This record gives sequence, structure tokens and C-alpha cells, in this order.
Amino acid sequence: MHVTQVQYCAENGWSAPMPAELDGPSTLVLAFGPSSAADVVRPLADLAVAFPNSVLMGCSSAGEMLGEVVNDGTLSVAVARFDRTSLAFASTTVVDAADSWHAGMRLAEQLDPVGLRAVFLLSCGLNVNGGAVVRGLTNLLPNGVSVSGGLAGDGSRFEETWVLDHGELATRGVTAVGFYGEALQVSHGCDSGWKDFGPERLVTRSEGSELFELDGQPALALYKEYLGELASQLPGSALLFPLSVRLDQPGSRAVVRTILGLDEQRQSLTFGGDMPLGSVARLMRTSVDSLVTCAEDAADVAMAELGEVRPGSPVLAVSVSCIGRRLVMGERTDEEVEAVAERLPFGSAHTGFYSYGEIAPANGDSRAELHNQTMTITVFAEV
Repeated sequence: MHVTQVQYCAENGWSAPMPAELDGPSTLVLAFGPSSAADVVRPLADLAVAFPNSVLMGCSSAGEMLGEVVNDGTLSVAVARFDRTSLAFASTTVVDAADSWHAGMRLAEQLDPVGLRAVFLLSCGLNVNGGAVVRGLTNLLPNGVSVSGGLAGDGSRFEETWVLDHGELATRGVTAVGFYGEALQVSHGCDSGWKDFGPERLVTRSEGSELFELDGQPALALYKEYLGELASQLPGSALLFPLSVRLDQPGSRAVVRTILGLDEQRQSLTFGGDMPLGSVARLMRTSVDSLVTCAEDAADVAMAELGEVRPGSPVLAVSVSCIGRRLVMGERTDEEVEAVAERLPFGSAHTGFYSYGEIAPANGDSRAELHNQTMTITVFAEV
């Protein structure tokens, strides 16, 4: 396995010559950049020329990770050529949030199940139910296939996102790459660092990812009461106060859900994943130190799960972290990225992006699901 990274910025162009010698059907090229098409069309065209035979994937971000730093307005690119692993690309268009489960099914139908070991998924970040995409995808995959990835971002604007589909920017696209071969090793880490506060509220009316009522009260009005002066900055300020959601039954594990949109007329809130009727919701908050510590823990779990790698053998680590975490950390955002990069073997590539939703198995559970406000890490290696 050979890995390298390059970066493009408008002022200086490419940071290094394009590693076109790594091009081939077993090469994965991951590119993360700003949501403005004008900023990425040229460098993405360069990638398409340099890697005509590779699997080219990418999406818009709310900050691009490259090694130990986070950048804005750049295109961060990681190139991984696998020696004994084959790749397959799948893509579809999600019509609207109600089509999300079927979109996941359509992706799975394009991936040969024989020998499939892992799937990495990138989805548009708006007008989609990321949790339903994951369920639709995994519904048709063989048992034991790991799934991870994330939803594209657009800072705190929530206006437009894109994924890369056959070299074109697709604002309603969902893409996936399947990994095949016994030599592949994949591991995951996932942690949030957020804590519950305030009273528990029962979800009394919801449809998929749209929440209408908590304890019989209009969800938007109640949420604005909690935010106070910050309500005038919605939906961006909602990233600072997500909800924990769990089914109202013994042993149910809570997941974090972030608001991606609101409807004043319907008095509803739209989340990146399902808000099940009868579930229990509660506000959350955090601190910078807690977020950095959880990133360290997620990286430790991912590397421990990976096991021993050959001396001098690099890995590809892809981190997907929530835009809400970045808003909380501010100028200290690099600290959680450094925490991950420092735990990787020498010569490895670390890339990733700040997202509208993170997809990974939760620690201790092999099932993939959509998370919000988490740091998720997927590590790829070969034995």
C-alpha cells in the first residue's frame, strides 16, 4: 500500500507535483474542499487528468483536514494505491429525504457482494436522511461488511453541498466505494465528548428526520426558548446545542442529532437522521477539552482495533468530524486533528473533513449508523 497527500490553494496552486504514477484501478483518490463550485472545478479537473483509471471520490466540507491541520478554501487530497485490494465505485441521486432509504439500496445493488469487506460512503449533506441511507445500504450488504463515511458540509450556511460523481459535482449525489480482498484491514473509532443537560422531552410527533412536537409542544418554539438570544442565529447556532436521542426502552443507546434546517410555518426541526416517535430527547453541551479528549480516545480505539501493522507500513486514516465541534473549538480546532495524526504510524496519510453527519459503527457495536457531533475515524491498511 502506498499513500501520499497533496493540497491545492488558489494562491499557490498545487503543493507538490501530482503523483500520477500511483494511478490505477486499485487507487483511491479522496478530495475534500469548499462548497463553492468555482473554487474546486479547476483542481478537480487536474485530478481527473492525473488519475483517469482511479476511483475518484470527494465532497464539500466545513473545513478540510490535511495531516495535523485544518484548512478552509483548499482542496485536500489523499491518494492510496492498494497492492492486494480491489475497488468498486457506486453512485446514485437522492431525490429528497424520503428517497434516502431507496438511495442506499441502489448503492448496494451496484456493489458485488462476493468478497466485499468494507464500504466508504459520501453523501450530499442537505435534503437527505443520512440514517436512512445507511440502513438502505446495509440492508442488502453481507454480514460483516463495515460501513463508514459522512455527509458533505457547507460551513454554518446550510445552503448547498456536493459530492464528486464520475468527475462531476452532484448536489444531490450519494457515492460509495467498495473494498475487496483478504489483505485489507479496516478499523474504526467513534466518540462524541458531549454531555446531556436539562429535562428529558418525549418525541410526540415526528416524521422521519423532521421533528414537530416535544411533550406535545411545537418543537421549534420550545427549542428557541432554550436558546434565548442565540435563537436569532438559527440554524447555525443549533450546532452548539444538539440533542441526544434514545428509544424509551431498557438498554437503548443514545445517539447525537444536530439540526440541519427548520420550518417556521410548520414549527418543525429537521435533523440529519431519524427522530423516532416515542423516543426521549435531551439537550447537550460540551467543552473544548472534552472534544479533544474524545478525539484522542477515538483514535486510540481505531488503532487498537486495527492491531499490529508491519514496520514501515503506512495506513490511510480518514477522519470525519462535525461542523458543530469546530464551532465550539474555534481556534483550537487543530488540536483534535493533531490528536488523531499523532497516533498513526510514520508515513501514513491523514485526511478528512468537517461534516453535517458522520457514519461509522459505534464503539462496541459492528452496526454502522449516522452520528452527529462526533469524531469518527476509519483506518485502512493491508497485511
